[in-house]
Amino acid sequence: MEQPPADNSPLAANIIGLYIRHATHWDSRRAAALHMELGWLQRFTALLPPNASVLDIGCGTGQPIARWLLEQGHAVTGVDSSPAMLGYCRSRLPQGEWLAGDMRRLALERRFHGLIAWDSFFHLTADDQRAMFPRFRAHALPGAALLFTSGPGAGEAIGEFEGEPLYHASLAPEEYRTLLAENGFTVLAHRSEDPDCGQHTVWLAQQADA
Repeated sequence: MEQPPADNSPLAANIIGLYIRHATHWDSRRAAALHMELGWLQRFTALLPPNASVLDIGCGTGQPIARWLLEQGHAVTGVDSSPAMLGYCRSRLPQGEWLAGDMRRLALERRFHGLIAWDSFFHLTADDQRAMFPRFRAHALPGAALLFTSGPGAGEAIGEFEGEPLYHASLAPEEYRTLLAENGFTVLAHRSEDPDCGQHTVWLAQQADA
């Protein structure tokens, strides 16, 4: 007899608490310098004007991505739900702007030249991911670049961090394309399980010019 799908909603709800509890361990594991992400970030920043404004959604401790963006001369606003992680950002990267908040309620009433959600957006449930695309649009200037990671196909995956289950979800690639188009973004590049980027599935899109 076929088993009903598992109810992973408690695991999804636990993500914020997990990153609050284990911020120090996450910081010790996350590389301070870019490696696999560099190629995609270079493609992203090639779409930005000099001294661009960038919104880093789920910025974590700010390393290595926000640090690199700041070093390129861009103005970074980072949003994260873990106050402990934001503490690392503020102490190490005081030139950035660091805001506490849940990306699902993102409403800064400002628009940016670039938006990035690297290894953060994919912790949301499928419905919460769908609801993020109007928020991306609301924070994007004309011509803004959007870079995010997802799973390779529709479904849920449960990893592990510091002995606790770590929730991930993804929509189907076709649905991401539809949501991006409905919100004014054109897909410029997409690679599923990129072998040059640690098997990340990456999307690079751009908002319409007007």
